Amino acid sequence: MLSQSELLTKKGEHIRRMFGSIAGVYDLLNTILSFNLDKSWRKFAVKVSNVTPDAKVLDVCTGTGDLAIEYSSKLNDRGKVIGSDFCHEMLTLANKKLRKRNLSTKINILRADTLRLPFHDNYFQVSSVAFGIRNVSDLNAGISEMARITASGGRVVILEFSQPTNILFQKIYYFYFKKILPFIGKIISKSRYNAYSYLPSSVLNFPDRYGLKKRMESCGLVDVKIYARTLGIVTIHVGKKP
Repeated sequence: MLSQSELLTKKGEHIRRMFGSIAGVYDLLNTILSFNLDKSWRKFAVKVSNVTPDAKVLDVCTGTGDLAIEYSSKLNDRGKVIGSDFCHEMLTLANKKLRKRNLSTKINILRADTLRLPFHDNYFQVSSVAFGIRNVSDLNAGISEMARITASGGRVVILEFSQPTNILFQKIYYFYFKKILPFIGKIISKSRYNAYSYLPSSVLNFPDRYGLKKRMESCGLVDVKIYARTLGIVTIHVGKKP
């Protein structure tokens, strides 16, 4: 029988391979499946982070770097953005995107596991994640690592899918989320890992917005704010490190 640690490692490796298999179509699918709303959600997450122009920002589970890019647009020459991810295929695309946009000198990309971030305590003013914390094999450990590397007074920002707040909208949303989204995702991605069937199940099994707030508080964060967007399809949580 596998130990708890071995089970978490196995889950993490499966997630890494799954996202590696869809890396080439990840941005396209995000745009199609979110009806292009994902860009506005990231902009809002950066806004409510209250990031200052000279801040040091870490974007974990950065994927192809979209949230890191959004943060970089708010920083001056003294500011710094680092995007980390444990998926090599995603990081390859992130670096390609940065070169294309002449952002390679403004954003550093590195390979790192969110459960073992290679940074000193209290280093960043903002640590953030968009649509990634749900995939971390140990949620509390992931949030705790983000809190650890965040300076006192800094913010931990989590943008994640959530369950709609509007009861009438829920039925439409769940039909799309459970039936249409996996179908489109499978056709476009051609992934044998069924990544877009995994997405609905992972969201439905993830803590709700109030449950995630409690998790963040249990990891030492205070004054956790909740911002539901687009009828609750996504929620941004912003916690302060005391």
